[in-house]
Amino acid sequence: MCPMPSAETTQASAHEPDQVRPTTADEVAASGSELIGGPIGRRALLGTSWWMPVRVIALVAIGMFVLGLVQKAPCYNGGWFFGASSQYTHACYSDIPHLYNGRGFADGLVPYFDKLPGDMEYLEYPVLTGVFMEVAAWLTPGSGSIQDQEQWYWMANAGMLMVCAAVIAVCVTRTHARRPWDGLLVALAPAFALTATINWDLLAVALTAAAMLMWSRGRSLAFGVLLGLATAAKLYPVFLLGPLFVLCWRAGKWRDFGKALGGAAVAWLVVNGPVMLFAFEGWSKFYTFSQERGVDFGSFWLIMAQNSSDPLSTETVNTLATLLMLLCCVGIAVLTFTGPRRPRFAQLAFLIVAAFILTNKVYSPQYVLWLVPLAALARPKWRDFLIWQACEVAYFLGIWLYLAYTTSGDAHKGLPTDGYHWAIGVHLLGTLYLCVMVVRDILMPDRDPVRRAGGDDPSGGVLDGAQDVFVLGPAAHPPRHTAHMNDGSYVQWGAHSSRTGRSATNE
Repeated sequence: MCPMPSAETTQASAHEPDQVRPTTADEVAASGSELIGGPIGRRALLGTSWWMPVRVIALVAIGMFVLGLVQKAPCYNGGWFFGASSQYTHACYSDIPHLYNGRGFADGLVPYFDKLPGDMEYLEYPVLTGVFMEVAAWLTPGSGSIQDQEQWYWMANAGMLMVCAAVIAVCVTRTHARRPWDGLLVALAPAFALTATINWDLLAVALTAAAMLMWSRGRSLAFGVLLGLATAAKLYPVFLLGPLFVLCWRAGKWRDFGKALGGAAVAWLVVNGPVMLFAFEGWSKFYTFSQERGVDFGSFWLIMAQNSSDPLSTETVNTLATLLMLLCCVGIAVLTFTGPRRPRFAQLAFLIVAAFILTNKVYSPQYVLWLVPLAALARPKWRDFLIWQACEVAYFLGIWLYLAYTTSGDAHKGLPTDGYHWAIGVHLLGTLYLCVMVVRDILMPDRDPVRRAGGDDPSGGVLDGAQDVFVLGPAAHPPRHTAHMNDGSYVQWGAHSSRTGRSATNE
């Protein structure tokens, strides 16, 4: 006699088509799952047990973060204090303990208001990051040797950054409702764990991931507020407004873009306004430092400078880098307006941040954190993601070995200049490779792993399934036909139309 299905089982079955099984949709995920017992089961996938995707991914992210802390152990036990080269040979360098004393936190100086001794004069970080650093200083005991205080300061920051890492993993998991397990790309990213505590970038990344989640839920104002806060912590999040502008232009969603822009501007001003008003010189240090900073580690500009007898001036590099970035912006806009289907927001968000990274005059190893959540949303394909991550890990090792070489004196232990240039090249090629794959998905939507699973733009919020009102090129007059989606819905192709869903009607 067959048992009657329980209410829980019936409800789960009803929702089964709504989630994508990564171990059936991705061959690399399927092969990797054999290490932990095989493909994921239906109950775990559907959240009918305690092991719901968001809980599993949050725990994995915390576990990987802890492994990253363990990787820094050689420096914690002396590498930051007793030798410049050992923190490089062990690849465990972090700015955090060095800046505790170097930026006046050990002396109780107030960021942006109190001048620092030496050439730096003021803290060279955006205001919200400065607040984060100051809060960690409040949590650091003021007794003991400076080394003890620096260790405590790093641990206080590490605890706060761990919260940011968990927030990022949870937000990415919840952004694509049908693909929650894509959050594992973030949680298991090796470069994410290795670079998480080098600097304070995770704060801006967490706020940006939360903003992306809010946009996917159609909460335009909340998206803008969170993006404004993220921009108050790091500059790069503001670039997401560019792709959003052209996407809303194509879809005619001006009201929602206005809410996002207004929310971002107000949130940024609320954080920055008081410091701008009462300590403008200290507040502006981040922006003047970024402008005056010369060509530095990780960029193709450094390769050119170190192989030239007459390197370009900082002003020339600033101008050329800005022009290259503007060209990339124009290219992304053209791609948006002429694509056969409106690109997904996450795709363009990844491309614009990647363009900034590729054209910038400096690439610190922790900048990879900016791209990891966006890459998981833009191209959730394990093979391509891991290829890119391998390139980033290679660069992570390369920069520290190069610094070991330059600080080890006559011993020259590490990677020489030519070898470091190859490491930079690997990083650039890895990032370009992922960009090419994302662009290919835009030009050939049937190759997009997200759209192949059904739907239009799961992280697009009000853009998801919206009708186009402004299209250029061949996409403005596609052949009229109905293309069936994998989930049984269909998309009506016609002039200025990209609507999806079971309720779509012929026009």
